[in-house]
Amino acid sequence: MVLRVSGQGIAAASAAQCLAARGIPVAVGAAPAARQAPVVLLGEAALALLGDVFTGFALPDGAHPIERRVVLWGTDTPRVFAHRGWVIAGNRLAQALPWPDSHEDADHTSPALALTTTPPADARVIHFGAREAMALPVELTPRANRAAALVEALAQGWLFLIPTGETTGWLLVVGNDAELALRDSRLVAPAVAAIGAVSSCFETAPKLLDNPAGPGSLVLGSAALALDPICGDGTATAVRGGILAAAAAAAISGHDAGLDDAAVLAHYRAMMIATMRRHLTVSWPFYARGGNSAWWRAEAGALAEGHAWCTRQLAQAGEAQFVLMGDRLVAREVAA
Repeated sequence: MVLRVSGQGIAAASAAQCLAARGIPVAVGAAPAARQAPVVLLGEAALALLGDVFTGFALPDGAHPIERRVVLWGTDTPRVFAHRGWVIAGNRLAQALPWPDSHEDADHTSPALALTTTPPADARVIHFGAREAMALPVELTPRANRAAALVEALAQGWLFLIPTGETTGWLLVVGNDAELALRDSRLVAPAVAAIGAVSSCFETAPKLLDNPAGPGSLVLGSAALALDPICGDGTATAVRGGILAAAAAAAISGHDAGLDDAAVLAHYRAMMIATMRRHLTVSWPFYARGGNSAWWRAEAGALAEGHAWCTRQLAQAGEAQFVLMGDRLVAREVAA
């Protein structure tokens, strides 16, 4: 049985690769391109995960090395953390991932199940806060450290500066206007010589699709689960989500016999919620300590409420019935 994978991002490519590696034929379908971040900061853990899924994966040309992260957050003194990673244009990373050959059913019937990055029109999306961001290219000053990403909390919102070369970088401005934010900045502003036009505006608050299973489909990628960029785990989460979606699709379509479809779908939803709960656990301290303004209190409160919602949902779901072993779902009693 052919499974269809519709999408252009990291999660869809990971799912297609996992299915093909198991010998399951995949029909690759077009889908509207998801919003791509201008750049991706790819850490060693995410790079290793990509190498596990995509054998022989190598960084695209032009990747810029980052050696440390400098953070000015709720204190008067910047703190320096080792952070080995590489900055890559967002579209370059997705384009560098290989896709398996596309197959169609011999009788030209539609595949019984599709993995898609397009949720149903009536899908309920749960937002954990509301904080719009803008991304814009910048020129760096001579004094800027080309190997350091800078993160700074302001009275309302925060800044994230990522160098992309000797003279260039990208600035993410969350919760404020770029010029006003730089006027109040002590860490990022001295590294910015000039700012370009806003490239894109988008919501950075985490969000979750309440029911990622539609009629004959499973939703994956950022359409199912989107994280706050403050934690920098988006790429690894997308790969893991693709692996889980492929395992669930294989089970539902009969490639893994003996697993109940409804239980598999419930497990897929619960794992999405568990991932969000972990993300909110890690994100909340940043917003709780970022500042004392109404903006910071509101966003921290939204994350706390979201964490409580996730906890209730997982309590209702009960203990997980399956374990992900490699790229397959296995009943917990069998795995034990």
